[in-house]
Amino acid sequence: MKERVARAFASLLYRGPVRGVLRPRLGRFRQYSPRPLQIPSWYQNSPPEATATISIVTPNLNQGAWLEATIRSVTQHNYPGLEYIIQDGGSTDDSLAIIRRYQGLLAGFDSSPDRGQAHALNKGFRMSKGSIMAYLNSDDILLPGALNYVADFFSKHPQVDVVYGHRVQIDENGMEIGRWILPPHDDTAMRWCDFLPQETLFWRRQIWEQVGGKLDERFHFALDWDLVLRFIDAGARLVRLPRFLGAFRIHGSQKTSSVLGDVGAREIASIRERIHGRPVAEEEAWWQARGYLLKHLWFHHLYTVGLLRH
Repeated sequence: MKERVARAFASLLYRGPVRGVLRPRLGRFRQYSPRPLQIPSWYQNSPPEATATISIVTPNLNQGAWLEATIRSVTQHNYPGLEYIIQDGGSTDDSLAIIRRYQGLLAGFDSSPDRGQAHALNKGFRMSKGSIMAYLNSDDILLPGALNYVADFFSKHPQVDVVYGHRVQIDENGMEIGRWILPPHDDTAMRWCDFLPQETLFWRRQIWEQVGGKLDERFHFALDWDLVLRFIDAGARLVRLPRFLGAFRIHGSQKTSSVLGDVGAREIASIRERIHGRPVAEEEAWWQARGYLLKHLWFHHLYTVGLLRH
């Protein structure tokens, strides 16, 4: 009976006739027709008093079409404590030429074959020293003011280990096509579904070292969710910040599109089985996270009508 209810709930939310305010945006990437990306002018804040070093690693393999926009989105912050590292997997397109144009702004750069994204990131992070860490894929972008905002928040909230924010979705041309408005962080919901926008994720080096100081290289899709769950299991305090920190690019050749139905689905299923001690159907996971999804609907509505300002 419970399984039938869970399937009906998932179908209603994502495949049924529900539209508009009653349909979650989480998991939906192309929500509306392309429009210019609008960022509030107040996102450009002055540097905070705290200038903790922020280490960002960008893994790349033949993503020259998007790489320069990614690099510029990081380096244009002019954040004094930035340590930006690019770990290339041996690209054969114009990626290396692009990277060399910005090499003077990088703290590290390497181009050599790797065993996948997690391995590339581990190689990059081994070159890093910052007290705050993050990674940004070579087709995504940071939004203006994000580094100052994150550093200032960590400085004022020493009890917080991990932060993330709301997500903007952009298309191949950098046009906005959707937004995810997230409710406050919920450890329990994150154990059922990965609702966390990876491109907005930042964490302290201390918690990184506490969970082993590396990404699990067995994962090629769900590596970020596995890391977040390891943070939670280690007792980390996570906070969803009330701000759009990054933009996730949707395009036909990206890994999210190409592997979700195969590798990604298997990895997600394996993580759920590890966490809950049994196989978990996709419909049950959405059902278990229903409280979080309903809060998301409410926060999205408040944002849409202008009662939440991000």
